[in-house]
Amino acid sequence: MSVFADLHVHTTNSDGAMALDEVPEAARDAGVSVVAITDHDRLHPDLSTPVAVVDGVTVVHGIELRVEPEGGERVDLLAYGVYPTTELAAELRRLQEDRKERGRAIVECVEDRLGVDLDVDIREGLGRPHVARAIAAHPDTDHDDVGDAFAELIGNGRPCYVARDVTGFERGVELLSDASGLVGLAHPFRYDDPAAALELTSELDAVERYYPYGQEVDHRPVEKAIADHDLVPTGGSDAHDDALGEAGLSKPEYRHFRSAVSLGN
Repeated sequence: MSVFADLHVHTTNSDGAMALDEVPEAARDAGVSVVAITDHDRLHPDLSTPVAVVDGVTVVHGIELRVEPEGGERVDLLAYGVYPTTELAAELRRLQEDRKERGRAIVECVEDRLGVDLDVDIREGLGRPHVARAIAAHPDTDHDDVGDAFAELIGNGRPCYVARDVTGFERGVELLSDASGLVGLAHPFRYDDPAAALELTSELDAVERYYPYGQEVDHRPVEKAIADHDLVPTGGSDAHDDALGEAGLSKPEYRHFRSAVSLGN
């Protein structure tokens, strides 16, 4: 399938490698006409409207927000066509302060464990990929790539892992619904219990149908959720680099998405 719209892309505003002004060229290189910027727990400060045209490419203002259902596994929500409310902005500020403190604790643990100084800016938007890249780039560590840094040091359950605070599921849905045109579940097959994650879609508008899992998955449970709850299918590459278009929507599918989210473009 030719990807017309890649609706899951990260920038340097969170843990992506591209600045916003680099996205249009990457989109053109991939033959993609529409990109959604969905930075982690953070809105992009240079996107002041729900949708914009940046250097000839349609850019949807979105966000990826991690939430925690009561008694369940944490999941990620994708919201599209965001125009921030006061309540959402306040919650994101709270989460970014937590990210900074969590990042500081991870960096200090790694530095102490490896006996090195990592060049990591403790800032809003900081995520573990920033730390992993610094570990891999440091000449005095034995961890040569990002995957190794996660596997040995900062991944879940590893010696320098630090949990972070997240928003409750119901509160997250409320905040995003008030501030955006569409709220959906991200990458349902990346969770330990995909069936439980898909049950949450009864409270949502959409689900990420297309995603580069790196392996074959049985999409029938997602198709059933779409039919049962009248969900809008979304899709994207979850790009943290400049490789766009690995997954996403066709042009007809994007038209359906655009109508549902009422972007007005």
